[in-house]
Amino acid sequence: MRTLPELAGIRASEAELLHAAHRARVFSGAAWSVGGLDGPSRRGTLGTLSWGGPPVRPDTLWDWASVTKPVVALAAMWLVERGALGLAETIAEWLPGYADGELAPVTVEQLLTHTSGLPGRQPLYRRHPDRASLLAALPALPLRSAPGTAVEYSSAGFMVLGLIAEAASGWPLDRLVATAVTGPVGMPDTGFRPATSDRDRCAATEDCPWRGEVVQGSVHDENAAVLGGVAGHAGLFGTLDDLAKLALAVLSGGTTVPGDWLSAPTLALMGRGHTDRLDLRRGLGWQGRDPHASPFGDLGSPESYGHTGFTGTSVWLDPTLGRYAVLLTNRVHPSRATPGMDTVRRRFHNLAAAR
Repeated sequence: MRTLPELAGIRASEAELLHAAHRARVFSGAAWSVGGLDGPSRRGTLGTLSWGGPPVRPDTLWDWASVTKPVVALAAMWLVERGALGLAETIAEWLPGYADGELAPVTVEQLLTHTSGLPGRQPLYRRHPDRASLLAALPALPLRSAPGTAVEYSSAGFMVLGLIAEAASGWPLDRLVATAVTGPVGMPDTGFRPATSDRDRCAATEDCPWRGEVVQGSVHDENAAVLGGVAGHAGLFGTLDDLAKLALAVLSGGTTVPGDWLSAPTLALMGRGHTDRLDLRRGLGWQGRDPHASPFGDLGSPESYGHTGFTGTSVWLDPTLGRYAVLLTNRVHPSRATPGMDTVRRRFHNLAAAR
């Protein structure tokens, strides 16, 4: 990475930052897009799909990891707009198997804002190696706090949200996401479970001890893998251009989407802070700017929001500045223990906000 004397008198670019991170082996490949309401202003790709592998291309498919969550949230709000679901409705109303447990009174809104009380990272796959067993384990998870009283990031909560969205729509989650989000926005290369023929387009992720191989073309998240690659918390793969289209669609209040999609008030509601009385700022499926150590850097407006993914992905939207930024990397390749991504991500978003 550059030192201060080297930076004197110049303004660094996102490309320079990411090339330096690649040389430091933070990731083998990256793709990025920064822009505003007029579309992308700076974009690029670098590196390879794996160390020693073929080069990253514009059509590379990236494992979005938890960037899946705001996409599923958009699909849930599509159902709300169409009268098929309500934010105040509870898990028990939609999933009878939860009626007698602690999760019964948790609402859809609390799942979306990570205030359900469900615990954070839960390696359920270790004890529940098949879909039926893992789904049966979800209702038994103990709440860590009373619903609505604390923010705790919970992938388990979004697994449950995905099940509710399926029940409310009557469709499998992959069909719902295609109908409610990727189809209307025009994201032809985004979806769950890439075809075998597209495996060579996918950026590699971890050399996974659990699977005994380098993961490429299947979801990195182990719980999502047990669920068949389609889940509310992880599983989407897509290209740089597709995620940039989604960022622009949300930033523009839906004006870049031809035909009927989500309304501008709904999109604004999703990005607004719903947990400001608590310690962390969360929207409906989006992560707002927290008071300290935001992954979205230091220069964005207080109203900005986005989401990150464990594989090294992120999308950031700033309605005040009228800007978005997308960063896709495979920072877990070959190991999730690779250091440096937190710093790279914050600096990337500072550069995106400053120009």
